Amino acid sequence: QWVYNILEKKAEADRIIHENPDPSNGFILVPDLKWNQSQLDDLYLIALIHRREVKSLRDLTAVHLPLLRNILQEGKEAITKRFGVPASQLRIYLHYQPSYYHLHVHFTALGYDAPGSSVERAHLLADVIDNLAMDSMYYQKRALTFALRADELLFKKFQEAGKV
Repeated sequence: QWVYNILEKKAEADRIIHENPDPSNGFILVPDLKWNQSQLDDLYLIALIHRREVKSLRDLTAVHLPLLRNILQEGKEAITKRFGVPASQLRIYLHYQPSYYHLHVHFTALGYDAPGSSVERAHLLADVIDNLAMDSMYYQKRALTFALRADELLFKKFQEAGKV
């Protein structure tokens, strides 16, 4: 509901850094709640897509390339314009498994060791775009490795099934 409140501008409307209002290929860029916006060393923003049916990396196909390219290009431009951080100093990625199932893209300062930015969970947006351009069904076919904490419900389910 938090995501929908932002998209409908019922919450955090004053925090929007950039918006592309296109219903298919648009998104809203907002500071992550973990970032206090006072220092650039731990810059952290989230791009929330307007489309509600795209839940995670697994849902993406080549149809979504215009959306993903918009997020990559416009997100970098908005951050450079607003905060003076060049694109070369940004890490732009998606999580799998995500912390919530509405497609969103993370923008962090390259030097910031953000939670979940490690290789086991983070998939660079530029790589996602390239993979989908090569094979529209890439993320439906590919095995995706991800780390789980011992206290996560999904980890417990894997244990119960004898998969850990």
